[in-house]
Amino acid sequence: MRLRIVHETSYEYDEPVTTSHHEIHLTPRKREGQACISHDIAITPAPSVMRERFDYFDNPTRYFSVHEPHRKLRIVAHTELALTERPSGVPSATLSWEEVRDAVALDRHRDMLDAYSFVFDSPYVAASADLRELGRVSFTKGRPLIEAVTDLTSRIFHEFTYDATATRVSTPLQEVLRHRRGVCQDFAHLQIGCLRSLGLPGRYVSGYLLTKPRPGQSRLVGADASHAWVSTYLPGSGWVDFDPANNLVQPKTHVTLAYGRDFGDVSPLRGVILGGGRHDLQVAVDVRPIDE
Repeated sequence: MRLRIVHETSYEYDEPVTTSHHEIHLTPRKREGQACISHDIAITPAPSVMRERFDYFDNPTRYFSVHEPHRKLRIVAHTELALTERPSGVPSATLSWEEVRDAVALDRHRDMLDAYSFVFDSPYVAASADLRELGRVSFTKGRPLIEAVTDLTSRIFHEFTYDATATRVSTPLQEVLRHRRGVCQDFAHLQIGCLRSLGLPGRYVSGYLLTKPRPGQSRLVGADASHAWVSTYLPGSGWVDFDPANNLVQPKTHVTLAYGRDFGDVSPLRGVILGGGRHDLQVAVDVRPIDE
C-alpha cells in the first residue's frame, strides 16, 4: 500500500514573536515494512536556521529557528511512503512474561540492554501498585508474553472510553486510570505503565494510521490525526506493536514516525518563543491511499 500523508500545524499569536526555536519529529523512521518514497517539510516564515539530526532514540529530528517577527507560524509535512506486510507477522514464541522479564534484566547484549532501558520510569509514565494490579489480571503465572500483552490491549480497549475532551497532555496517568477515559496517548501511557510495573519494557510509538469511513460515507480531509501505540520486546523476535485504542496487534496500516519513553520524547513539535502572548493552535492530518 502506498500512502500520501499531509500533516499541517499552524500557530496564530496575539502579539509578534520576535524569535522562535523549534524541534520537530515529522519524518518517518526507516523500519521493516515501511519505506519512505518522498518527504518534505515547508515552514512559513522561512527559518533562519535549519538542521537535521538523529536524537537519542535514532529518530529523524529537525531543528529550526525563525529570527524575524511573526504572528503566524505554519509547518506542513508532505510524505509519500509504501507499507508492506511485515514478514514476521505476530510472533508465535511461547516465552512466558516472567522469562522475558528476567532475561531483559540480566542479559547484557546490546539489544537486551536497549530493551531494558524502557523498563524504568519516565516523566509521563511511572510504575505504581495500581498499574501493576491492572496488569496482573492479564499477566497470570506462566502466561506467554504475547498472549498476556494481547489480553491487556483488549482489556484497555473494552474497559476504557475514548473521549477527546477528558484529558490534556499534562493529565496525570492516575487520573486516566481513575476516570477510565482518555485518548490514544493516554491509553499508550497506561499500557506502558502496566508493563513497566511488572518489570517489562514498554516503548511509546507515535505516527499515523489510515482511517476507514463508515459504509456510504466519504473520508474527511484532515480528519485523521497523529496516533500513539505501544511496543514491547520479545527476545528472539524483537519489538512487537500493540494498539490499545483500536485493539490491534502488529497493525498493518500504522506509519511509524518516532519512538521513545513517552510522549515527551516524540512530540511532533515543541519549542521556545520570545513574545507572542496567547496563541491559537490548529493541527490537521490527512492520510490516504496514493491511488485515490
